[in-house]
Amino acid sequence: MTFHPTRLLPLALLAISAFVRPAADPDWVRQVGAKTVPLGKATFAAARYGAVGDGKTLNTQALQKAIDAAAQKGGVVTLAPGQYLTGALFLKKGVELHLDKGVTLLGSQDLKDYPDRMTRVAGIEMVWPAALLNILDQDNVAITGEGTVDGQGKPFWDSYWALRKEYEAKGLRWIVDYDAKRPRLLVMANASNVTVKGVTLQRAGFWTVHVLYSKNVTVDGITVRNNVGGHGPSTDGIDIDSSSYVLVQNADIDCNDDNFCLKAGRDADGLRVNRPAEYIVIQNCVAGAGGGLFTCGSETSGGIRHVIARNLKAKGTKVGINFKSALTRGGTVEDIKVDNIEMEDVGAAIQFTTNWNPAYSYSTLPAGYPEATLPAHWKAMLTKVDPAQGLPHFRNVTISNVRVQRAKTGILAAGQANSLLENITLDNLTMTAATAGNLSYAKDWTIKNVTIMAQDDKPLAVQHSSKVML
Repeated sequence: MTFHPTRLLPLALLAISAFVRPAADPDWVRQVGAKTVPLGKATFAAARYGAVGDGKTLNTQALQKAIDAAAQKGGVVTLAPGQYLTGALFLKKGVELHLDKGVTLLGSQDLKDYPDRMTRVAGIEMVWPAALLNILDQDNVAITGEGTVDGQGKPFWDSYWALRKEYEAKGLRWIVDYDAKRPRLLVMANASNVTVKGVTLQRAGFWTVHVLYSKNVTVDGITVRNNVGGHGPSTDGIDIDSSSYVLVQNADIDCNDDNFCLKAGRDADGLRVNRPAEYIVIQNCVAGAGGGLFTCGSETSGGIRHVIARNLKAKGTKVGINFKSALTRGGTVEDIKVDNIEMEDVGAAIQFTTNWNPAYSYSTLPAGYPEATLPAHWKAMLTKVDPAQGLPHFRNVTISNVRVQRAKTGILAAGQANSLLENITLDNLTMTAATAGNLSYAKDWTIKNVTIMAQDDKPLAVQHSSKVML
């Protein structure tokens, strides 16, 4: 492995780098994605049920009537071009919601239009507002078309920042994200055979697409824009949360947090649920602004495994390939293959951290809050985790064929003395970065065909590690 300082790799060389042909896909890859789609051809025009596309009339009841009618026999809900203001909608089995070009669903900016439901948010099961579009306990559902779903999230962003300022002054940073209730844009939970294809989703109040406790899901060709009219906090692009056999492809995401993210529960509550995110393929996607091009965590309690992320591009994300957890989270992240990745102008190109964002990750109740009167989700967050059970583990990860231009840091990888980063392979990586970075508490790493050209003339620092083969 060579680390050449200061000299930048010519762009032409980056463009023509030869890549090792990946091994054949494992058998499970053929099983990802929706296995069925709605076949009903009858159309249910929303206008027949009273929907008005003037951008002002609240259409929740009219649109829900169209969806319910289509669910009776199966069919397609259609809308004429226009802007349709609506609160939470609930899609049903056998229904395709088709949004043609020129059709925009506008999310209500009144939280009362999103009824509370039991769900999981950021790794904790709790009562939370419904999403704008909900697919709950349903099979065989689709959302298609070239139209737009606009969450109009700015009022929810503003309320979050106001509450965060108040809570941080009280030592409550760890709970503000759970108390600042904001509607997600699209949630599927306990669902199967769901297809989301082609639509643009923007200005989500909170996460954009949340795949929760679901299986056989396809998300194909969507565009996410959460930096329109501001920078929405925690507006993740796609979160795959304790779900299986999921295919994400051809997506273009610009948001203000993790772009493509895998999650599996947080701390004591996530360990109680104990459901993994597994059998997932993410491919042929691009990311602009955001917290991480491809992220595993920080909610890792149920485990994340059997994942392929390939043919991805990032320009301007804070982190490129990101594995993150915390010392109260537990869970094992393993059998992850990341291949053929291009990055420009990122923060850290590759990061592993077992102690991510302590101010957010660890819950401590300040004086003056009687425990008997605390909300249920506060109690869940404050439930102590046995230190051994709380240790997260990262192992059996292969990252190959990566090209990086102008990163701040090449590699940041930090395990723990009692939770080493184990059996990680970095193969055929070329980076230009301000600094090469550091590696600590690692074991059985194979680093081959890796070049980091660091401007500060310092090599990758390796500490407290064994069997790191350079």
